[in-house]
Amino acid sequence: MKRNLFAGRPRSGGLSVNVFTESELEEIHFASLEVLERAGVFVEDDEALDIFSDGGCPVNRDTHMVCIPPHVAEDAIRSAPSRYVLYGRDPKNDFVMEPGRVAFTNFSEGIRVIDVETGEYRDSTKKDVADIARLNDYLSEMDTHEIAVGAKDVPPETAAVHNTEVQLLNTTKPIGVGPLSGVEAKAIFQMAAEVVGGEDELRRRPILYSGVCPVSPLKLPRDATEVIIESSRWWIPDNILSMAMAGGSSPVTLAGTLVTHNAEVLAGITLAQLTERGCPVMYGSSTTAMDLKLAAASVGSPEIAMISAAVAQMARRYLLPSFVAGL
Repeated sequence: MKRNLFAGRPRSGGLSVNVFTESELEEIHFASLEVLERAGVFVEDDEALDIFSDGGCPVNRDTHMVCIPPHVAEDAIRSAPSRYVLYGRDPKNDFVMEPGRVAFTNFSEGIRVIDVETGEYRDSTKKDVADIARLNDYLSEMDTHEIAVGAKDVPPETAAVHNTEVQLLNTTKPIGVGPLSGVEAKAIFQMAAEVVGGEDELRRRPILYSGVCPVSPLKLPRDATEVIIESSRWWIPDNILSMAMAGGSSPVTLAGTLVTHNAEVLAGITLAQLTERGCPVMYGSSTTAMDLKLAAASVGSPEIAMISAAVAQMARRYLLPSFVAGL
């Protein structure tokens, strides 16, 4: 089992980037709680509304708005585990997830590739998914494998299942999967259970983790809530990853965007913990800034580096493992 290096911890030497002070992080936390309690979150799915309601959250069935009281959100943060293991099919690829510990993965999901044989720019296929998984399995620098491209030669309704199948067959590292419904998530988890020897064994050693994205600002769509609920019931780690865009779907300021981002992630974590208290989650981010000239996400910009550093700080404050994308 691997325990990678930490980042962001005070040391006698080295470099760290701390965007906010502890008191500023506290202000962002309280502002996020106020947003969740007073503005609320739009929740599309009826089952998720039931879970929030049973957990003590005021729910408006007509508008699908859920207001999350501060004590409910903070209890969810406390109940989410600070440490767990991401398992690989080969135990040598197991590694510890905890706040501040650094690991690397490829990120998803491209839709086209440049053919290595012909140089053709074309739609990606299931074979491409398999080939990239095998390449990633070889690269020691990569700790997990995520789907770099998606198969476009399979029915879109079951693409996530096809993608997972070839990932399971071609890498022994922990696998990040992207189901778009509860039905897909259940099919994927059942397939993984067959690989490891049954559902109980998958719960003991989950060889994959799922990921969902709220829709900014402040919306949990049906696909996200279904996957959060299914992942929690299977005890599969779930990466709840906001994709807010400063100046577009969130405030233009760093602090304002982090409030929106934080509220969305906390809403997803709260749903997960109300479904199965203690289930593993990741505090995720692909939040960036909008290029105000092109109206496009400025991935790779200095702004996203600042946002990502701030997100990592917030996750450490909550004692939660984080996942930051788009640097």
